[in-house]
Parts: sequence; C-alpha cells; structure tokens
Amino acid sequence: MTGKKKVSIMIFHDELCQVFNGLMTAISLQRAGAEVTIFFGSRGINAVHKDKISQLKCLPDQPEEEQKKVKARMEAMNLPTPEDMLLMLHMEGATLLACPLNKAVFEFKEDDFIEGVALADPETYYTGTVIPADMNLVF
Repeated sequence: MTGKKKVSIMIFHDELCQVFNGLMTAISLQRAGAEVTIFFGSRGINAVHKDKISQLKCLPDQPEEEQKKVKARMEAMNLPTPEDMLLMLHMEGATLLACPLNKAVFEFKEDDFIEGVALADPETYYTGTVIPADMNLVF
C-alpha cells in the first residue's frame, strides 16, 4: 500500500469564486485521503485575514447586479462560506500557510490571520512542499 498523495494548492487571488474553488477542491482532496497544503500568496493572503475574508468580492469585473445574483445563488444552494471551509480544512488536518513576503507588503500582523494559519518558511516551502507534491494546483 502506498502513502497518502501530497497535494499543494496555491491561492493567489482574493476573488470569492477563485478562493471558493480552491478551498472546495482542497476539501474534496483532503476527504479523499490526500495530504493537503494550501499556500495563500499575493492578494490571496486576504482570504486568510480575519477582517478581509468577509469582504471578498464575487466576479468584481461584472456589474454589481450580476455579483449579487451569483452570491444569492450560492447562499440559496447553502454552500459553505470561505470561513467555514477554512475551519473545516484546519480541523481535518490540512496545512494552511500564508506568504511571509505578502504579510510584510500588506502590513498584516500575526494575529490578523484566522485560526490555523502559519507563515510559510521560504527556506523550505518549495523544496519541502511544492517539489515533492504529487499534484500542484493554482487558483
């Protein structure tokens, strides 16, 4: 029997649909038995900020009316929120990492992050997580 498949997911956007797709994919893979690490870099770091996560915009390049329709459909479908999905991932053993460079660029503090998020170690993140992963996904 082989060990768990390792999956590296990178989320670089703070658009709600991109974040949602990345997190839903992570949950599906985690529950299928994979070892999942999610890295939040660039504007994606907003998805793990306690105050900014609730402000993520859905389809910001579309008219506001369309944005509201999509969000209303997501709510009507009773889909989990990004906050709920991140809590599920944390509680189910996924590794949640924030980019230390973007933390500094956006002037985030350690306590700005939601529960379970740690800073990635630039010395080992790529060599210890990305390169040996069986699958690398980017959102």
